[in-house]
Amino acid sequence: MTLLSGSDTIQELTIEELRAKVGTGMEIADAEEHMLLSMGPQHPSTHGVLRLLVELDGETVVNLAPDIGFLHTGVEKTMESKTFTKGLVLTDRMDYLSPMSNNLGYILAVEKLLGVEVPPRAQAIRVILTELARISSHLVWLGTHALDLAAMTVFLYCFREREYILDLFEMVSGQRMMVSYFRPGGLWRDLPEDFIPAVRHFLDFFPSRLADYEALLTNNPIFLNRTKGVGVISAEDAVSWGLTGPSLRASGVKWDIRKAQPYCGYEQYEFDVPTQTEGDVYSRYLCRIQEFHESLHILEQALDKLPDGPIRIDDRKIVPPPRSELGHSMEAVIHHFKLWTEGFKAPNGFVYQSVESPRGEFGVYLRGDGGPNPARVHFRAPSYVNLASLPKMAKNLFVADLVAIIGSIDIVLGEIDR
Repeated sequence: MTLLSGSDTIQELTIEELRAKVGTGMEIADAEEHMLLSMGPQHPSTHGVLRLLVELDGETVVNLAPDIGFLHTGVEKTMESKTFTKGLVLTDRMDYLSPMSNNLGYILAVEKLLGVEVPPRAQAIRVILTELARISSHLVWLGTHALDLAAMTVFLYCFREREYILDLFEMVSGQRMMVSYFRPGGLWRDLPEDFIPAVRHFLDFFPSRLADYEALLTNNPIFLNRTKGVGVISAEDAVSWGLTGPSLRASGVKWDIRKAQPYCGYEQYEFDVPTQTEGDVYSRYLCRIQEFHESLHILEQALDKLPDGPIRIDDRKIVPPPRSELGHSMEAVIHHFKLWTEGFKAPNGFVYQSVESPRGEFGVYLRGDGGPNPARVHFRAPSYVNLASLPKMAKNLFVADLVAIIGSIDIVLGEIDR
């Protein structure tokens, strides 16, 4: 990968040193006429604290290296000192635009390590909330991507709809962003009575809002000029670079974890995997626009099929006792206290679990050693892998095209700098 970090994050790097680290892929006659530009880490269009080292020939990008590490939090190492349940709150803070997806990937890995499967109602609720999270994340992507290309109206519209989804998250979890609603063995609590009517109301009005977005952008000549034929990556190169999610599907590769390796009962739902073939910025836009519609279709099915029943497994070694028991059962109080202070023990072994996050494959490697804390946690973050392809997409384009390309791969720096 051509990502710089650690000792490489120096302010003065010569063109020769940059080429030695990341290569050029082309012969350059006169390097003395080229300029090395540091774009970021404060640049608003880098979508976080990302620095790009760009070698320019005039306005043409000759070479490029993303420089990461400015937001490093040590999440993976910190989780080794937390119990399996307490480590959940750290996953919210990586991809902070889709915390439900992070929660789900981690919790599924914990449950796989424990060898348990949650009840059908809990699975369906997880699907509902992660698809709402996908829509919410895509709204942030669409609004900021359009804003980067000077389309202010779309930004305001998208954040208006996102507010409604965040209100839904607050309704079930008490939090708008850092939700931590999924728990080992099920959910924190069942859905409130007004949640399902609120989601159905969203399904009623959101398609018309989608039509507004498309009317503003899809055939807009300015938007087309800034996105069509820009940042092209072929299907073969996309696979070679490890791209996943819409960035991969926009190059014609029909790969979606929900279809290929179903989890949470996704095999029960009918939905398509949108693809495009051009592999440019515009294709990545079209893929995500189509994913809005597919997520709405999944939500309709999940609500219609939502079963009754428990939302947790019946295993007091993993899940806490019902709150209703704490007022009259000393055993429940003791059990509750021990579970939240000491945690539960997971067996020796390791698992890998992946989910389809809005940005691609979010994978969790989890290893247990018989104790209450994970012995090792590692995340396969799609933003990190997708960012590595930026030099391939940007070569020989104008520096102004970098803004469109960065927006199209939809990175979140909290997920990259772990």
